[in-house]
Amino acid sequence: MTQEAERRPARVVVADDQTVVREGIVMLLGLLPGIEVVGAAGDGEEAVRLVTELAPDVVLMDLRMPRCDGAEATRRIRAQHPGTQVVVLTTYADDDSLFPALAAGARGYLTKDADGDEIVRAVHSVLSGEAGLSPSIQRRLLERLADPRPAAPAAAPDGLTMRETEVLVLIADGLSNQEIGRRLHVSTATVKTHINNLFTKAGIKDRAQAVRYAYEKGLVRPPAG
Repeated sequence: MTQEAERRPARVVVADDQTVVREGIVMLLGLLPGIEVVGAAGDGEEAVRLVTELAPDVVLMDLRMPRCDGAEATRRIRAQHPGTQVVVLTTYADDDSLFPALAAGARGYLTKDADGDEIVRAVHSVLSGEAGLSPSIQRRLLERLADPRPAAPAAAPDGLTMRETEVLVLIADGLSNQEIGRRLHVSTATVKTHINNLFTKAGIKDRAQAVRYAYEKGLVRPPAG
């Protein structure tokens, strides 16, 4: 950041589809030093439009919004307006929310239990070229980097998502639904949903077929022997 940019407040747009939450965030930011709220958006489409009109320094971006979700809005903002940084501010810290947002170009990621000081630090961190991540998100990233799970292929077969492919690989490794849930830090009900989805997409009827499918598609390799 230039010295001039350091002296002036960071110009921020808030994007959240819940009116009460959005207004609460705007009110909080108005009390924080070094922050100037220049606009508020109710969905991703409006967020992209406001960035085009206002050229803010940072967008505080919710993820799950109608018309255009936060990850897609982040991708478009970073592609069209590289001078604007994005800090995600969301309720969700699961892998399916975190990693697509970071892949889309978000430089910061906070959950909505963040206090004002954390938000200020994240905003100014991303403007200084650093990552603005909450401690819990940093721990989650370190856990993921240390996780020995095999990586999902870049192009999963039959339209499987990255998470569905991960679940399939773990099924092939012989893990139960409960064990998969613990490994992926999600509930057993979420695991069952992923299994139902991948079974439907791949035309699989049971776990035995799932194992065979995983080997046929090269998602796992037979043990050497």
